[in-house]
Amino acid sequence: MTLSAVSLSDLVVERVGFGLFVLDRDMTVLMWNRFMQDHSGLTAEQVVGQSLFTHFPELPRVWLSRKIESVFQLGSFAFSSWEQRPYLFKFDHDRPITGGVDFMQQDCTFMPLVRDREVVAVCVTISDVTHVSIVQREREEAVAKLQEFANLDGLTGIANRRFFEARLRDEYTRWQRYGGEMSVLLFDLDHFKTINDQFGHGVGDTVLRVMAQRVAGVVRAQDTFGRFGGEEFALLLPCTPLEDAMRVAEKIRCTIADTPIDVQGRSVPVTASVGGAAARKGVPAYDVLINEADAALYSAKRQGRNCSVAFV
Repeated sequence: MTLSAVSLSDLVVERVGFGLFVLDRDMTVLMWNRFMQDHSGLTAEQVVGQSLFTHFPELPRVWLSRKIESVFQLGSFAFSSWEQRPYLFKFDHDRPITGGVDFMQQDCTFMPLVRDREVVAVCVTISDVTHVSIVQREREEAVAKLQEFANLDGLTGIANRRFFEARLRDEYTRWQRYGGEMSVLLFDLDHFKTINDQFGHGVGDTVLRVMAQRVAGVVRAQDTFGRFGGEEFALLLPCTPLEDAMRVAEKIRCTIADTPIDVQGRSVPVTASVGGAAARKGVPAYDVLINEADAALYSAKRQGRNCSVAFV
């Protein structure tokens, strides 16, 4: 028994592992393969000879009609990736529901069918790329998590110094361009070495974590709160004049000092000294702000600690 080229072609079209259907210029279906039948629940006999939108009114009619018309006019291939449009048809997929996608993710190719140099129909292929899309999303999420962890201090969970300085640099650049207000606070825990020596480094670490959580709970979402190193912390306050920043400094100081930290049945009193500085004309770079806030911090130390001082 021999098979003709035509019958072989028909067999291939029916058995290929992707969707294939053909449309004329009026969006009438001329061919509908087995993949399309299995995933849509509609046979070729039900679909062929009718407008595609008769059975699939939810399709993006305007977008799809323009896509098909462009192939007729230009006579060239067109393509749509799942990254641009996740799917054309709302087909079920066979991936676990934990993949985070509701329908089969699809790449679509639009191929002109030419006879005597004239496009007589457009062949559309639907490729199931659900697995690829899930893997890529998982990879992107993993990279985002790694980036997030790279920006956080390992002990306290707040921003680390590298991320804080990057935010300060960006905000300072914005301030140079547009003006406005911007302030920085530096503060550290008073006599922290004594806490470590008296109670041990484990208790010291707990004090740092609890203190960071307390302060993080009272700063604004638009502020950047980070650990600058050891027991020293920094707070970037965009759109904030120095006077308002020092009110924030007092709020932070009281948040830290008002309630001793309970660690392993021990009550550990903690206070902090705070220094503040604000961007203004004549400040040549963002790191000068840090130096000025640091100078104000040490002034607070010299004035007896557990107080806030502004650089003026």
